[in-house]
Amino acid sequence: MFKFFFRYFHDIEIAVESIVSNKLKSILTALGIIFGVAAVIAMLAIGKGAQQEILEQMKMVGVNNILINPVIPDKSSSGDEGEKQQKKFSRGLNMLDVEAIKETIPSVKRISPEISFNSTAMLSGVKYTAKLVGVSNDYFHLYNLPLVSGTVFNEFQEKNGIQVCIIGANIRAKFFSKVDPLGQYIKFNGNWLKVIGVLQRTNVSLTGFEEKGVNVYNDNIYIPIQTMLMRYQNRALVNTKLASEATSIAFFGGGGPGGGGMARVVVSSSDASSDAETNYNQLDRIVVQVHETEQLNPTTEIISRMLTRRHSGVKDFEITVPELLLKQQQRTKDIFNIVLGAIASISLVVGGIGIMNIMFASVMERIKEIGTRMAIGAKKMDIVVQFLSEAVLISVSGGFIGIFFGVIMAKLIEQIAGIMTLVSFFSIVIAFGVSAAVGVIFGYSPAKRASEKDPIESLRYE
Repeated sequence: MFKFFFRYFHDIEIAVESIVSNKLKSILTALGIIFGVAAVIAMLAIGKGAQQEILEQMKMVGVNNILINPVIPDKSSSGDEGEKQQKKFSRGLNMLDVEAIKETIPSVKRISPEISFNSTAMLSGVKYTAKLVGVSNDYFHLYNLPLVSGTVFNEFQEKNGIQVCIIGANIRAKFFSKVDPLGQYIKFNGNWLKVIGVLQRTNVSLTGFEEKGVNVYNDNIYIPIQTMLMRYQNRALVNTKLASEATSIAFFGGGGPGGGGMARVVVSSSDASSDAETNYNQLDRIVVQVHETEQLNPTTEIISRMLTRRHSGVKDFEITVPELLLKQQQRTKDIFNIVLGAIASISLVVGGIGIMNIMFASVMERIKEIGTRMAIGAKKMDIVVQFLSEAVLISVSGGFIGIFFGVIMAKLIEQIAGIMTLVSFFSIVIAFGVSAAVGVIFGYSPAKRASEKDPIESLRYE
């Protein structure tokens, strides 16, 4: 390599002098490469940023998680007018469903019930709107929520509904910015909770998944599920009353001649009309984690059948798999990024064609120079190296400038459009390598044509 460089150093020097002496032409020639490289780097940065965002979202929604959310069924009558409809009564999502799933399905690795509501946390006169979430210890493993200090709930606290809590980063910053929060008390909705742990801050956006029970956890306060049921909210108590009322509605029909009366229980669709818009579910959601990704679909099917049977055929729940939704979203973004990358790559090809055209024109302009060099002893390879070096230097210089503009463009897209971008070293190497390859590929043909000129004809050329 060094031997080649020293052998043709003078030819490369002539190429550099030609570029410097024609600055404007060289810059205009390199524009195609500059914009092409900048576009490729920006597009790859958008794709890499989207991929990183999806990976972070997958980490936060939990690997191999299944979300079971309650759905209040439509209680409108579907039969003929005046016809009495039998109403199937469902107790909704409840703790018994959690136990049944845990004990029955072998593919289940972890499971956690969840009850949540928004209210005001208060300490020393300072108020802050937060979400209180009742969960089990498995919840923190399901969503990969590490603690920066403290511990999770112990078995005694979980079983007996002890008033302890784990707080998010924003709660700590609001109430305990100057003191260690562990062992301190915070008041939420009239009850005092002892802080035993603090979650690590999360900064990932999960737009579109909030309705699926996935959110950023910095504003949350977590308590044991039994504490939630005992101290704050237990809709099962209301639901049990509704169930007893529904089963007690009966009337006795008379028997036929010589026959005795027989007791019959009939529940009409209008008996619980006042409950049409009431959330009768004890739990706001159930989060299930399976051992392997391949078990997601079959486990979802089994859970659906089990809950339908346990809820008396009432489809008052919805099952979603966030990981599969995110993977589908990732595939869509990948296709979009490939299209954008292909469009950006066309700019490089156009830039290469521009270099080739300018180099052909340069050869025609410098025929006498070529003839003079060959007449005083320059070989064909010297001419090839001279013009090829000129093309490569223009494309490589354009590549360097394009990298600079590409990084700036990626940052501007992130700031203006709010799209996460991530410029990787790999994308820079690829873009620079392609720009150098464009110089070689599109510069070789003009260089070869210049080397094949007849010295005598070149000297006579006017």
